[in-house]
Amino acid sequence: MSFSIRPLPSIVLQFSVPLVLSIVCFVVPAWADFQAGMDANNREDYAAALREWRPLAEKGDALAQYHLGVLYRKGRGVPQDDVQAGKWYDKAAVQGQAKAQFNLGTLYFNGEGVPKDYKQALRWFRLAADQGEAVAQTKIAIMYEDAQGVPHDLVQAYKWYSLAITSGDKPATLLRNTLTDQMTPAQIAKAQKLVQEWKPKGK
Repeated sequence: MSFSIRPLPSIVLQFSVPLVLSIVCFVVPAWADFQAGMDANNREDYAAALREWRPLAEKGDALAQYHLGVLYRKGRGVPQDDVQAGKWYDKAAVQGQAKAQFNLGTLYFNGEGVPKDYKQALRWFRLAADQGEAVAQTKIAIMYEDAQGVPHDLVQAYKWYSLAITSGDKPATLLRNTLTDQMTPAQIAKAQKLVQEWKPKGK
């Protein structure tokens, strides 16, 4: 039995080519605007960065929303405002932007711009950590070690410190070494097994 490949109808081709071109034409200017904002930010012209990023952020660009949150958090080009920072971090975080998730978790952890809430902090840290965000992994470990919003759990603390070390957070090494002195060999073995079973998400 043989099969022949039928050519696509011309109407499909006529539809698909303009569609692809329209997508390209939309994405390229948006990326150019974002990069212009990065260039301005790198030369510390934060007002110019704000002008480039705000329209993109308002259209739903997660990376622009994250960077806009940073400007408000640090008071660069705008008055320092943790409430506004939290607003933009939240918009980016719900879209899966890991750094925004970590920063939003930090606001909840410290009660800055939002009510202090360890459960919300852990939620956002966990989402960022599951994507391999090293500092978020360290923060979760600290929460388990210090029983902040979670039960005191040295095994979980060791696990998250270990993952943070692998992800590149240098302070996590010293923190884990200090923690190890408080643990039994069985606890360490259990924690190491959890590390081996862990898989990142969202990347």
